[in-house]
Amino acid sequence: MGAENHAPVVVTSTPSRPLRIGIVAGEPSGDQLGADLITALRARHPQVIIDALAGPRMRDAGCIEVAAIDELSVMGIVEVLKHYPRLRRLRQRITEYYLSFPPDVFVGIDVPDFVLYVESRLKRAGIPTLHYVCPQVWAWRQSRISAIKRATDCVLALFPFEIPFLARHGVQARFVGHPLADRIPMEIDRESARARLGITPGGPLVALMPGSRRQELIRHLPLFLATADLIARKYPDALFVIGVISSSAAAVVTDYRKRVPSTTRVEVVIQRSRDTLMAADVALCVSGTITLEAALTKTPLVVAYQMPRITFEVLRRLVKTRWIALPNILAERELVPEFIQSAASPSNLAQRMLRWLAAQDEVQAYRSDCRALHQTLRNDAGGAAATAVLDYARARRDSSA
Repeated sequence: MGAENHAPVVVTSTPSRPLRIGIVAGEPSGDQLGADLITALRARHPQVIIDALAGPRMRDAGCIEVAAIDELSVMGIVEVLKHYPRLRRLRQRITEYYLSFPPDVFVGIDVPDFVLYVESRLKRAGIPTLHYVCPQVWAWRQSRISAIKRATDCVLALFPFEIPFLARHGVQARFVGHPLADRIPMEIDRESARARLGITPGGPLVALMPGSRRQELIRHLPLFLATADLIARKYPDALFVIGVISSSAAAVVTDYRKRVPSTTRVEVVIQRSRDTLMAADVALCVSGTITLEAALTKTPLVVAYQMPRITFEVLRRLVKTRWIALPNILAERELVPEFIQSAASPSNLAQRMLRWLAAQDEVQAYRSDCRALHQTLRNDAGGAAATAVLDYARARRDSSA
């Protein structure tokens, strides 16, 4: 499904009862989705009142902040357990707020372990609930499907394949598209991206994306830099650009480079991952959303991931998908090569990346496949989500008229 025009939905508001939407978002990615949704809602219905657990982007887009996203942003099992009493109190406070000031529609964005409880309470109270971003139940923890079905009236899905999957389990869903596909241009100007970064490589430019979380970065950085050293033997003039999300992550790279010196040309950029991928001839990425971003920039990539053995053994029994990289899951075949655990060795990774650099016919075919994937996901996600929200708001008002 390609881009669509989402006609504005007319929802009647009266001075005594303005249209009210409740939103809860978690993590920076949810904050961006929420901001896009708020912007699209305001374009269609300027008088809408939006009460939200919000981040800075959502606040800038225009909402009443019920709580700050920082109160919810906790990573890792240990951190969640440590903060569980506080998170439980926050969840109860948010739920009671929306029960006291009921919105016409409630939208929970991602963070299912937190927001499905809120949605289920509100749905029982007769408030339409939408869950934006389908939990990865198609990959693992399919037991959550029953909780989703109880909690939400409709899932707003980023990926087309999620619609038939959810339908088989009796869950209503709408495909809204992926916001990355809206933001990233269909045709990539690599020279302009290099100019934005202030980089003139001289030889191949290789993007290294070793992870956003600290432990992920620490685990993959030695592997990625050892791979870079092997590639540099073939291309001594190659430039390797490491994309990180913060100055503290950049310090981890700098410290490692001091302890393990190398003549390989390496630069570090902070919060410029998209430009780095656009500029690159080839990329080495950990598994995650960054692999989809690389595919949308039409950059040939290799995916690598290592984790503690016990974690791998547990996940191997739980995960239902054949692949770990989003481009492969979406294409239902190996669009990009994956190397996991011991297979993710410097020699294996370097060999496959060198093949990308040498085989331009493969690169052109890959880019053609990526364009098709890009078109499938491009659907004005914010606008499509806003249309769904207003559809449910209109239906509720019509039923209570």
